[in-house]
Order: sequence, then structure tokens, then C-alpha cells
Amino acid sequence: MKIVFFSAQPYDREFFTRLNTLRFELNFQEARLNEETAELAEGADAVCVFVNDKVTGAVIERLAEKKIRIIALRCAGFNNVDLEAARARGIRVCRVPAYSPEAVAEHTVAMLLALNRKIHKAYNRVREQNFSLNGLLGSNLHGKTVGVIGTGNIGKVFAKIMLGFGCRVLAFDLIANRDMEVLGVEFHPLMEVLRADIVSLHCPLNEQTRHLINTETLGMMKKGAVLINTSRGGLIDTNAVIEALKTKQLGGLGIDVYEQEEKLFFRDLSEHIIKDDTIQRLMSFPNVLITAHQAFFTEEALSQIAITTFRSIDQLGQNGNLTDQAALLV
Repeated sequence: MKIVFFSAQPYDREFFTRLNTLRFELNFQEARLNEETAELAEGADAVCVFVNDKVTGAVIERLAEKKIRIIALRCAGFNNVDLEAARARGIRVCRVPAYSPEAVAEHTVAMLLALNRKIHKAYNRVREQNFSLNGLLGSNLHGKTVGVIGTGNIGKVFAKIMLGFGCRVLAFDLIANRDMEVLGVEFHPLMEVLRADIVSLHCPLNEQTRHLINTETLGMMKKGAVLINTSRGGLIDTNAVIEALKTKQLGGLGIDVYEQEEKLFFRDLSEHIIKDDTIQRLMSFPNVLITAHQAFFTEEALSQIAITTFRSIDQLGQNGNLTDQAALLV
């Protein structure tokens, strides 16, 4: 079976090649999947895509013409895939629902600690032989209230870590998790969770959650609160967040995802002029920390992504079903 990988980076080639125990034929393409690049899937049985590939209805039509049978996402989110179009053309779609929730949760904590204790600013100062502490005052996380929006695998791990810091943890989800309540997590309505000292987003992106953080919900937040997003960029109305930073309604922002990231992330643009004025404005704030979608980027996570993706493609190719139903989308 031949698999074409789109948006392939050197680490994709390394991990998928190393863990290809089923001996698939692998073809790695740096190009992102769209209507034009779908031609690169010629002769393949499956395509493997990532978060910024646009698997629209039109793209799926092109893939179907080339007799592609499987679309495998090497990530958990699937908001970039037209599932109905895939179903209509008989193309199976799978994902990696849980690769390493610890990876993303730990990165969330790292961003929070860096913002709170101004580690990023201190690092640059010391490199310039400036050892002054002025402007680096932080605060204890111990005793703070942390709001967790979304208590799936990643949200649960993050909540447990924050309990370990001695924080009060409030959570919002459609269904309260009894096991988390036993640990001390309190489930409340969204408006109450938004009033926490720190709010961290761990929910999927869909029509209900798009721009969950907007002018109205930012107004509900505690003045000076810190917002962290390691989930999906579209959860945040970026322009509204910029206004909240300017008025100091928001005291800090940490994002590993960005609504327009497909034009920027996973590329070296150090020799280019970035034309995205919005992210340039965000980077100008001293209380904003941005990483380029690296929360998942650990040895353990990449290994699990490759193993799960290969297993799913093999099972779908052989019997049309998966033992892990959470991984099957269509």
C-alpha cells in the first residue's frame, strides 16, 4: 500500500520511516494538500495530512478521482476535513485521537510558567549581560484559580498538573467528569470558569466553539487574567484579544496556535517580511508568548502518532474498520 504524506517535515520522514514496520510505500511531500497539489497523490492508496492541509469537498473530489481510499490525519483535530464529502465518495477518514496528552499539557504549563515568571524576557536580558530584576516580578501559581475549558485527554492532564501546583481548578465541559471531581476539580458553567485567574483552552474547534474567546467573553474574564491556547487558533478572536491586551483586561497571553497559522507556521521565514500585521502586533506585546504549534512535539508523541497512523491505515485497508473506534471519523 502506498501512502503520500502532505505537509511533510524532516521529523515526519524520520519517525514514519523508522516505525514503518508494516513496510508501506511512503512518499513525502512538503507541499500542503489543496486542489492543485492533490495531483501528487497519483497512484497512492492513502494520503496522510496534518492540521493545515485543506481537505475540502473539492480536494476530496480530486482524491476520489485518483482512487484514494483513506485519508489519515496525523493529529487529533479534524476541522480541516469535509467529512460529509468523504462519506459521499466512500473515502474512509481516520485520525490519532490520543497520542501524548502529556506533551501538550506540559507545554501549556511551560508557557504559563514562562509568562508568569517572565522567563523569556529574563533569558534575553542575561544574554545581553543585564542582570537587573526590574520588570521581572511574577506571582505564585500556588493558590491561584485555574479555569480549564475542555476536559478531554489533554485537559484532564493539565488539570491534574495544576492541582499539583496547589491551584483551585474549575472546569467546563458538556459532561462533568466524575473521576476529575474526585481529584478536586470543580465543574461549573462557562461564565464562572472564565472568571479564573488563568484560563486554558483544551476544546476542539467546531461551529459552536469558533471564537469562543471574543469581546463578550473577554469582558467576563477577571481583569489581568492570563489566557493560554494550545488547542486550535480559531477558538480565539485575535483582534478582540489584542484590544483586551491594550486595555489590560487581559494580563497575559500564551498561544501555540494561531487562526492564520497556515501562512506562517512550520516554515522558516527569518529572511522574509511577514505581511500578517495581526501576528506582528501580537509579537509586539511584552506579555505575549507565541510558539509555533510545537506543543505536540516530543519523541513520545511523534512515535505514537506514527504507530497509530500506520495501524489505522492497515486495518482500514484490510477490513474497513478500526479496533480503536475513537480514531475512525468516516
